[in-house]
Amino acid sequence: METLKDTIAEMEKTADLFAVAIQGASEAALSKRPDAKNWSAKEIICHVRDTEEFFFNRFQMILSFPEPQFSLADAERWVAERQYLRNDAGEAIWAFGKRRQETLQFIRQIKPEEWERTCIHKVRGRMTLRDYFQLLAGHDKVHLEQVKRALTGQP
Repeated sequence: METLKDTIAEMEKTADLFAVAIQGASEAALSKRPDAKNWSAKEIICHVRDTEEFFFNRFQMILSFPEPQFSLADAERWVAERQYLRNDAGEAIWAFGKRRQETLQFIRQIKPEEWERTCIHKVRGRMTLRDYFQLLAGHDKVHLEQVKRALTGQP
Protein backbone atom coordinates (compact mmCIF):
# COMPACT_ATOMS: atom_id res chain seq x y z
CA MET A 1 0.00 0.00 0.00
CA GLU A 2 1.31 3.42 -0.96
CA THR A 3 2.12 5.74 1.93
CA LEU A 4 0.90 9.31 2.16
CA LYS A 5 4.47 10.49 1.61
CA ASP A 6 4.70 8.39 -1.58
CA THR A 7 1.39 9.74 -2.84
CA ILE A 8 2.50 13.33 -2.24
CA ALA A 9 5.82 12.70 -4.03
CA GLU A 10 3.95 11.23 -6.99
CA MET A 11 1.48 14.11 -7.09
CA GLU A 12 4.32 16.65 -7.14
CA LYS A 13 5.24 15.34 -10.60
CA THR A 14 1.78 15.36 -12.17
CA ALA A 15 1.92 18.77 -13.88
CA ASP A 16 5.25 17.82 -15.48
CA LEU A 17 3.78 14.51 -16.66
CA PHE A 18 0.91 16.36 -18.35
CA ALA A 19 3.39 18.76 -19.97
CA VAL A 20 5.43 15.83 -21.33
CA ALA A 21 2.28 14.10 -22.57
CA ILE A 22 1.30 17.06 -24.78
CA GLN A 23 4.79 18.14 -25.78
CA GLY A 24 4.93 18.81 -29.51
CA ALA A 25 1.18 18.36 -30.01
CA SER A 26 -0.43 20.85 -32.37
CA GLU A 27 -3.34 23.06 -31.36
CA ALA A 28 -5.56 20.96 -33.64
CA ALA A 29 -4.47 17.72 -31.95
CA LEU A 30 -4.96 19.21 -28.48
CA SER A 31 -8.47 20.39 -29.37
CA LYS A 32 -9.72 17.31 -31.24
CA ARG A 33 -12.12 15.03 -29.42
CA PRO A 34 -11.58 11.31 -30.10
CA ASP A 35 -15.35 10.83 -30.43
CA ALA A 36 -18.63 12.53 -29.55
CA LYS A 37 -18.55 11.42 -25.90
CA ASN A 38 -14.91 11.93 -24.89
CA TRP A 39 -13.01 15.14 -24.22
CA SER A 40 -10.02 16.48 -26.11
CA ALA A 41 -6.61 16.61 -24.43
CA LYS A 42 -7.06 20.35 -23.84
CA GLU A 43 -10.45 19.85 -22.21
CA ILE A 44 -9.03 17.15 -19.94
CA ILE A 45 -6.15 19.39 -18.86
CA CYS A 46 -8.53 22.26 -18.09
CA HIS A 47 -10.73 19.85 -16.15
CA VAL A 48 -7.76 18.69 -14.05
CA ARG A 49 -6.79 22.32 -13.40
CA ASP A 50 -10.30 23.21 -12.21
CA THR A 51 -10.73 20.00 -10.25
CA GLU A 52 -7.61 20.82 -8.24
CA GLU A 53 -9.27 23.94 -6.86
CA PHE A 54 -12.50 22.01 -6.30
CA PHE A 55 -10.72 19.33 -4.23
CA PHE A 56 -8.69 21.91 -2.30
CA ASN A 57 -11.91 23.65 -1.22
CA ARG A 58 -13.37 20.33 -0.14
CA PHE A 59 -10.27 19.42 1.87
CA GLN A 60 -10.73 22.69 3.74
CA MET A 61 -14.42 21.92 4.30
CA ILE A 62 -13.65 18.45 5.69
CA LEU A 63 -11.33 20.06 8.24
CA SER A 64 -13.75 22.89 9.06
CA PHE A 65 -17.14 21.21 9.37
CA PRO A 66 -18.47 17.98 10.86
CA GLU A 67 -19.13 15.58 7.98
CA PRO A 68 -19.83 17.99 5.14
CA GLN A 69 -21.96 16.53 2.37
CA PHE A 70 -20.67 16.69 -1.19
CA SER A 71 -22.53 16.35 -4.45
CA LEU A 72 -20.80 15.58 -7.73
CA ALA A 73 -19.10 18.26 -9.76
CA ASP A 74 -20.83 19.04 -13.03
CA ALA A 75 -17.74 18.58 -15.19
CA GLU A 76 -19.63 18.71 -18.49
CA ARG A 77 -21.04 22.07 -17.51
CA TRP A 78 -17.53 23.35 -16.73
CA VAL A 79 -16.36 22.38 -20.23
CA ALA A 80 -19.04 24.53 -21.83
CA GLU A 81 -19.30 27.44 -19.39
CA ARG A 82 -15.55 27.84 -18.93
CA GLN A 83 -14.96 27.45 -22.66
CA TYR A 84 -12.15 24.96 -22.27
CA LEU A 85 -11.41 24.85 -25.99
CA ARG A 86 -10.55 28.56 -25.91
CA ASN A 87 -7.93 27.97 -23.19
CA ASP A 88 -4.23 27.52 -23.85
CA ALA A 89 -3.18 24.01 -22.80
CA GLY A 90 0.28 25.11 -21.66
CA GLU A 91 -1.16 27.88 -19.51
CA ALA A 92 -3.70 25.44 -18.07
CA ILE A 93 -0.90 23.05 -17.09
CA TRP A 94 1.03 25.94 -15.51
CA ALA A 95 -2.06 26.99 -13.50
CA PHE A 96 -2.68 23.37 -12.51
CA GLY A 97 0.92 23.05 -11.30
CA LYS A 98 0.59 26.21 -9.23
CA ARG A 99 -2.67 25.02 -7.69
CA ARG A 100 -1.15 21.59 -7.03
CA GLN A 101 1.73 23.18 -5.12
CA GLU A 102 -0.79 25.05 -2.97
CA THR A 103 -2.77 21.87 -2.37
CA LEU A 104 0.29 19.87 -1.34
CA GLN A 105 1.52 22.67 0.92
CA PHE A 106 -1.87 22.54 2.66
CA ILE A 107 -1.85 18.73 2.79
CA ARG A 108 1.59 18.64 4.44
CA GLN A 109 0.21 20.68 7.35
CA ILE A 110 -2.60 18.27 8.18
CA LYS A 111 -2.19 16.63 11.59
CA PRO A 112 -2.28 12.81 11.75
CA GLU A 113 -5.62 12.71 13.58
CA GLU A 114 -7.20 15.08 11.03
CA TRP A 115 -6.75 12.51 8.26
CA GLU A 116 -9.60 10.55 9.86
CA ARG A 117 -12.14 13.39 9.63
CA THR A 118 -15.02 12.44 7.37
CA CYS A 119 -17.34 13.74 4.71
CA ILE A 120 -20.35 12.24 3.00
CA HIS A 121 -19.95 11.87 -0.76
CA LYS A 122 -23.18 11.53 -2.72
CA VAL A 123 -21.93 8.47 -4.63
CA ARG A 124 -19.13 7.02 -2.49
CA GLY A 125 -20.75 7.51 0.91
CA ARG A 126 -18.72 8.27 4.05
CA MET A 127 -15.08 9.00 3.26
CA THR A 128 -12.15 10.05 5.40
CA LEU A 129 -9.98 12.98 4.39
CA ARG A 130 -7.32 10.37 3.54
CA ASP A 131 -9.79 8.59 1.23
CA TYR A 132 -10.70 11.88 -0.43
CA PHE A 133 -7.04 12.76 -0.96
CA GLN A 134 -6.43 9.34 -2.53
CA LEU A 135 -9.41 10.01 -4.81
CA LEU A 136 -7.59 13.09 -6.15
CA ALA A 137 -4.40 11.07 -6.69
CA GLY A 138 -6.35 8.46 -8.66
CA HIS A 139 -8.08 11.23 -10.63
CA ASP A 140 -4.65 12.38 -11.86
CA LYS A 141 -3.75 8.94 -13.16
CA VAL A 142 -7.05 8.42 -14.94
CA HIS A 143 -6.86 11.73 -16.75
CA LEU A 144 -3.18 11.50 -17.65
CA GLU A 145 -3.91 8.26 -19.50
CA GLN A 146 -7.01 9.85 -21.02
CA VAL A 147 -4.89 12.73 -22.41
CA LYS A 148 -2.50 10.26 -24.03
CA ARG A 149 -5.40 8.37 -25.61
CA ALA A 150 -7.10 11.56 -26.82
CA LEU A 151 -3.94 12.65 -28.62
CA THR A 152 -3.90 9.36 -30.53
CA GLY A 153 -7.61 9.57 -31.33
CA GLN A 154 -8.60 6.82 -28.91
CA PRO A 155 -11.55 7.27 -26.52
